[in-house]
Amino acid sequence: MEIEILRDQETRLVWPRFGANDAINLGLILLDRGRKDNLPILINIRTPNHTLFHAALPGATPLNDLWAQRKSNAVLHYHMSSLHLGETMRARGKTFANDGLPDADYAAHGGSFPIRLAGGPVIAAVTVSGLPQVDDHALVVAALTQALCL
Repeated sequence: MEIEILRDQETRLVWPRFGANDAINLGLILLDRGRKDNLPILINIRTPNHTLFHAALPGATPLNDLWAQRKSNAVLHYHMSSLHLGETMRARGKTFANDGLPDADYAAHGGSFPIRLAGGPVIAAVTVSGLPQVDDHALVVAALTQALCL
């Protein structure tokens, strides 16, 4: 996916405020979409220190929990979607090791997106794991668009 499209999504999908009820509503949108399409996904919404929503649909595995953790760690560290980060890193020939970070704790694969408040701060990450990375990313973007009524 083109970096400009990813950057535009991050600029557009910004919250005026975000709290526990918003996380639950966003999580339920993802849960409904996953159930409707019988998707084997794990859904996670978290701040750096607190899980706000977590659900695993049939077919998701414990490995999806690990991928979600690694992808959301990357989003919370770099303040960009994990797909955007992956595309940027590949374009620049960089790895997490360039920043002194262990690959075991971070993943630059699509499916995690920053929850950014108007004015700039990233306060949380919403993550889906279980589909190919571009599909994970697209599902999150669709749910964010719905939740923000855009």
